Amino acid sequence: MAGGNWTRVNEFILVSFSSLPTELQLLLFLTFLIIYLVTLMGNSLIILVTLADPMLHSPMYFFLRNLSFLEIGFNLVIVPKMLGTLLAQNTTISFSGCAIQMYFFFFFGVAECFLLAIMAYDRYVAICNPLLYPVIMNQRTRAKLAVASWFPGFPVATVQTTWLFSFPLCGTNKVNHFFCDSPPVLRLVCADTARFEVYAIVGTILIIMIPCLLVLCSYSRIAAAIFKIPSAKGKHKAFSTCSSHLLVVSLFYVSLSLTYFRPKSNNSPESKKLLSLFYTVVTPMLNPIIYSLRNNEVKNALNRNFRKTLGLRNYIL
Repeated sequence: MAGGNWTRVNEFILVSFSSLPTELQLLLFLTFLIIYLVTLMGNSLIILVTLADPMLHSPMYFFLRNLSFLEIGFNLVIVPKMLGTLLAQNTTISFSGCAIQMYFFFFFGVAECFLLAIMAYDRYVAICNPLLYPVIMNQRTRAKLAVASWFPGFPVATVQTTWLFSFPLCGTNKVNHFFCDSPPVLRLVCADTARFEVYAIVGTILIIMIPCLLVLCSYSRIAAAIFKIPSAKGKHKAFSTCSSHLLVVSLFYVSLSLTYFRPKSNNSPESKKLLSLFYTVVTPMLNPIIYSLRNNEVKNALNRNFRKTLGLRNYIL
């Protein structure tokens, strides 16, 4: 920026929820700590149970393990720092720490978008082609699909983070958010960011809309196949196999779309923080609860492993 003043920023200040009273911040800390622990334990339990129980070695639970791993990573990137800002008022984050946080936020977020679409495709094959399902979704195919869901996160996160942090920053170093997201950091840039903003908008639309369209396409065909089932019991059984995933998809995409596609006039920093809390903190906690409470196979596996563990303990004693 010719003739302008700009400085090399060594650290940022996360405004987070510092405007709230101390008592309310402490209450938020306790609430988010409980949610964080439930998220870690719930998703870890899903991973362990689906690995340990031979009855859950199907493609659906292979992708569910991947989703749980993504949710754990998503939380580890954002929540510990947020808890620190609420409890110890440690609101500073280094320049490199902010860049790393943003990189992995994009990486895990993009990977989850595509993984949810692949999980919808898995349900489509299972319901619409049940006889060919073991052949189509063999071990090699599902491994390729998992890699395909993880891969887009690398170039998107690399380009977005590297490009944004190459801009000169001037004035305040306060990021009005509880983590280093792109829009609040972009407000600190003192250079022409028009090309970057176009790239960010187009990239966000493609990253959200392409998987979302794949999900809608899969579920439209699933719905058509379910309606052709003559018995009510058969329809209920077919729908129950994908209802958990459909609920998870709805929670994730709706909150994500409301966060990034709202008009700027209705998109205050505080409202964006609340919406961001939903898909970064609340949804990762709900996913294992939804899959365990609404899925009889997972509940039965949990019961079997609990009894097995309890029996082994009694034997040792």
